[in-house]
Amino acid sequence: MPIILVTNDDGIQSEGLAALYRAMKEIADAYIVAPDREKSAVSHALTMHRPLRVEEVEERIYTVNGTPTDCVVVAVEKVLPERPVMVISGINRGANLGDDITYSGTVSAAIEGTIFGIPSVAVSTILTKDRRICFETAASFSRRLVRFVLDGGLPPDTLLNVNVPDLPEAEVKGVKFTRQGKRVYDNAIHETFDPWGRRHFWIGGGTPSWEEGNDTDFDAVTNGYISITPIHLDLTNYEALTYLKENWRDLA
Repeated sequence: MPIILVTNDDGIQSEGLAALYRAMKEIADAYIVAPDREKSAVSHALTMHRPLRVEEVEERIYTVNGTPTDCVVVAVEKVLPERPVMVISGINRGANLGDDITYSGTVSAAIEGTIFGIPSVAVSTILTKDRRICFETAASFSRRLVRFVLDGGLPPDTLLNVNVPDLPEAEVKGVKFTRQGKRVYDNAIHETFDPWGRRHFWIGGGTPSWEEGNDTDFDAVTNGYISITPIHLDLTNYEALTYLKENWRDLA
């Protein structure tokens, strides 16, 4: 059977990782290579200034004392017995919507898989106040999506960023193919003081506000749909490129 690499940024103990691994084992030889602890919001960081340690927790399950990107690199190059046909990252405990994908270790693992030329998917769930998080809903959908990707492939340099509402599978309204939304956090940096009166800053929390648009990832999941956003690795702004080429003399 083909090999699927399962990884995440929440760490090896994540319930979402376990649910995704169970789902992938039904369709392929699944392996886990995941961080040995939580590595949320590390983006696409690669460890280059110290050696990495890989530990086999049990058969086909490994930890790395590094980032999600490290996990994909080490897995593809050294750990797995052959090149995987798919990299799937998640299931993240919390959404990766809009600008948050630039910080996400979950999405970055899928980015690294895409750089290797391997079809890759990042899967996240919405974190609601009652913290239900239906990982099984996301795992079941991931199984269907992976079969689809394995059959048809993905466009070059493209990964799928998937966000699943925190609902039982029967209550999900359907799937929407979306664009990346735009969000701003208000009051996301908090000023604190230690016992000696020294000032510190804590990044996190805040109240997000989102741009309007019924074709965005945020709009889809808040209305009970699974959001699938194709993400392209080429960050070139082609309109700006054309403008610069045509107007450089004036700018100079």
